[in-house]
Amino acid sequence: MAQQVKGVIAPGKNEPVRVETILVPDPGPGEAVVRIQACGVCHTDLHYKQGGINDDFPFLLGHEAAGVVETVGDGVTDVAPGDFVILNWRAVCGKCRACRRGRPWYCFDTHNARQRMTLTDGTELSPALGIGAFAEKTLVAAGQCTKVDPAAAPAVAGLLGCGVMAGIGAAINTGQVGRGDSVAVIGCGGVGDAAIVGSRLAGAARIIAVDIDDRKLETARTMGATHTVNSRTTDPVEAIRELTGGFGADVVIEAVGRPETYQQAFYARDLAGTVVLVGVPTPDMKLELPLLDVFGRGGALKSSWYGDCLPSRDFPMLIDLHQQGRIDLAAFVTEEIGLGDVEKAFARMHEGDVLRSVVMFG
Repeated sequence: MAQQVKGVIAPGKNEPVRVETILVPDPGPGEAVVRIQACGVCHTDLHYKQGGINDDFPFLLGHEAAGVVETVGDGVTDVAPGDFVILNWRAVCGKCRACRRGRPWYCFDTHNARQRMTLTDGTELSPALGIGAFAEKTLVAAGQCTKVDPAAAPAVAGLLGCGVMAGIGAAINTGQVGRGDSVAVIGCGGVGDAAIVGSRLAGAARIIAVDIDDRKLETARTMGATHTVNSRTTDPVEAIRELTGGFGADVVIEAVGRPETYQQAFYARDLAGTVVLVGVPTPDMKLELPLLDVFGRGGALKSSWYGDCLPSRDFPMLIDLHQQGRIDLAAFVTEEIGLGDVEKAFARMHEGDVLRSVVMFG
């Protein structure tokens, strides 16, 4: 029998979000109902609200979440009621060409729950990234549930479900930052700061944070940046080269998602260096680069999807590192808020003084 819970929906493009009663069906084969304990307010949720993802309104927002499995459907064996899990939006299929080649982090056929959650009048909801976790409970594919140490704080654990994992993975998995490397990170929001944490964890010798906001640059230093550059007043390409012996950084991580900053990243890397694009561009953006420069500079130009993570491998590892005190995931939690405060949290994003607002559930 379907359960009635409270959840935050985006009813239409750029309309204020509102709390509504949501109907969550019993899990079918391969599905699970998860009682949400914490869910971060991510820029992707704002993109959904603004119609920047698609126009399949109304959306049930929220995706960066942790909680406890309540019930599971037939055929589910990897998780069970009572398991503490982080939700992920790339449930690998195990059968596509990427999975068969041993590269499941590139899975081309990730899946979500087959059933739809609805409003009480029967209106079907589109869950953000197939999750919809600004709700007391949500229905997901069981493969979207990754078990981790239940001693971890939900507000911290949930952040691995999107932004923090995207940034750490961009450095470690995609950029393959190594011991002694020089790294530049352009854009020091939550994802960029996570890339700084990942670079530090990987043993980078020099980590250069680039942003136009001095407050963000100061936060980047607390996350592990060794140098900072305010690109509003300083040419970031020249500054990065000056800080790397005139050569450029071994790895440059672009965490903004704009053509201008991508060009900065391209020219700020060393010959045969690597550029990692983890910032998400909009569909209308275009990039122009001289093809001869692409050829002549060599190296690699990469895009990072979800930090190229494999949740079953990376989530437990990072939670363990946090529990051991080797990385401070709690530093990303700026404030804990209630379900009715999501619209205010979106407004705070524009003020630039918050890494993550996290919705907490009793």
